[in-house]
Amino acid sequence: MSGYIFGGAALLLAALFALLSRRRSARIMDSLDTMLTKAMEGGFPTESFDESRMSALESRLAQYLSASQVSALNIKKQRDQINSLISDISHQTKTPVANLKLYSQLLEEHPLSPQAMGCARAISAQTEKLESLMDALVKSSRLETGILALQPERQAIAPVLRRAVEQYMPKARGKNISLSLTAAEGEAVFDAKWTEEALCNLLDNAVKYTPEGGRVTLSSRNFEMFSLIRVEDSGPGIAEEEQARVFSRFYRGASARDKEGVGLGLSLTRQIAQSQGGYVKLDSVPSHGCRFSLYLPRE
Repeated sequence: MSGYIFGGAALLLAALFALLSRRRSARIMDSLDTMLTKAMEGGFPTESFDESRMSALESRLAQYLSASQVSALNIKKQRDQINSLISDISHQTKTPVANLKLYSQLLEEHPLSPQAMGCARAISAQTEKLESLMDALVKSSRLETGILALQPERQAIAPVLRRAVEQYMPKARGKNISLSLTAAEGEAVFDAKWTEEALCNLLDNAVKYTPEGGRVTLSSRNFEMFSLIRVEDSGPGIAEEEQARVFSRFYRGASARDKEGVGLGLSLTRQIAQSQGGYVKLDSVPSHGCRFSLYLPRE
């Protein structure tokens, strides 16, 4: 009889232990779920969790989330500081750059020796380069930090493509390059101003690196989910080992080092595409030109 009582007590204790273990596991899982939910919502308030009651796993997760939160705050603070610094530099350089442009123009308007005239033109070219650099840096930093928010809306693609071609037609004619818009159809969801900026960056590169007598073609095509805008040229192309880096900020390939530019155009183009749910890709074979494809969402 005592054996039955002992056995029953053992079973009862085992069931009780299993129930307590299950409740403890459920509490730990609920606590972990709460921690992760708070972290995903953008904040992990460490004061809400009592480490003395946590399991070792909960404690380690709490420490990790606390460190991640501090790291995220530090990164945001650094980005804000960089953006503020770039804005301050841009503001402070506007007047000197404007004066340099004015003085170089005045020098070019007066009779000078050939050497002095060359120096005046060099000053003018470098001033324009500096102005372009600061403008691109400010745009890039403001897009990254969300200060400049794109306003995508459903609209026709053709007007943006036509405006971009019109801007670069004089430059193309000056190099005897055939610049054409072969197809412009359909609608997509995009910010017209910034998408035009992205296209102008692609056209600027295409016209810049295509030799005299070459061709640059702009076209668009619709798919179910995306609209494709394509810029193709008959320039020197880009080596395969460089293609993954061309969208990096300030990167300039070996074939681009003797051309004007600061290496920000393609980086800015990618930012603009991503900021409105699209993307940009490059296909190129050396000596057979480049094909840049900008994809914009249709919904």
